Amino acid sequence: MSDTTIKNMEEFAVVSGISRPTLSKYFNDPESVRQSTKAKIEAALELHAYRPNMYAMNQNRRSTRNIGIIVPFLADPFFAEIARNIENLVINEGYRPILLSSHGDPRQEVENLISLRDIKPAGVLLAPLGRASNIAEVGELCSEFPTVLFDCNIESLNHAFVGHNNTQATDIMVDYLVRTGEPPVYFEMKKPPNPNANKRRLSYINSMERHGLEPSIFSVDGESWNFEEIGYSRGKELISSKDITNGTVLFTNDRLAIGFLAAAYEMGFRVGRGNGCALRVAGHDNHPYSRFTCPALTTVSHDYDAISRTSVMRLFDLLENREGSNPTDEQLFPGKLIMRDSA
Repeated sequence: MSDTTIKNMEEFAVVSGISRPTLSKYFNDPESVRQSTKAKIEAALELHAYRPNMYAMNQNRRSTRNIGIIVPFLADPFFAEIARNIENLVINEGYRPILLSSHGDPRQEVENLISLRDIKPAGVLLAPLGRASNIAEVGELCSEFPTVLFDCNIESLNHAFVGHNNTQATDIMVDYLVRTGEPPVYFEMKKPPNPNANKRRLSYINSMERHGLEPSIFSVDGESWNFEEIGYSRGKELISSKDITNGTVLFTNDRLAIGFLAAAYEMGFRVGRGNGCALRVAGHDNHPYSRFTCPALTTVSHDYDAISRTSVMRLFDLLENREGSNPTDEQLFPGKLIMRDSA
């Protein structure tokens, strides 16, 4: 027998060499897996003296097999991609995903929270709007059902969160742009809908100062999720006014940058690294469309797979240990610099 203490099914999956979905199937119905797999699992159970929390599993069966998933804006391919990853992982665990979008509307987000409470899900994976969220309503959901926040944290709730390291990701982009050309000016919205933008702004300022450079920030009007239109219209205004005197522009997200690229093209400004290029443009997020802009957009990528998988695994660890409290720790994954032709 192993001396190692196995605390949850995730750890048992690692030491046994059996995938977590297969283990979930076995513990729900041992006859649902192949006999050879069943024998391997039972041998590992004896070796590691692991026993799942059957009380928690039975409680889950008495509630539902539904997992609620809420994203802020499903029409955005960024959230569609991460939702697709999460849905597949939830299905592989033997649960039914219930996917809801808040459409950028705080009232719709509250309606989504109420709808989930009505169906009594086994657990919830929530990417909140953030600044516009009804904190009391989100907190009530978190206290009532096992919940993991992802993408956007609500720090006042002190709740479990899995997401992108906005500070580190912005810093590596600023460092790259400073090393390879003119230092960047920063393009943002005055009232961004997502608080991740504020973390990126502060990181830009700190990074520029660390390089001994003066930060230069353009905060433009616009509060909606129509980022491309805001980047396009405000970008045209800035180019026309000649307020952008620096040849490098860093955007708080890729969608703003995509709109700006269209404005620059329309106004006859060439973007890129080669001779005759007037501007370098960089974004943040590695939006699914960023690879197909012209020129392809330099950006910083989220670790989509790690954030999706860790969010789901954290939730199922919580379900397995249902008698315990919701976790409160934050887990961040570093961004990766994606160098393309726009910068």
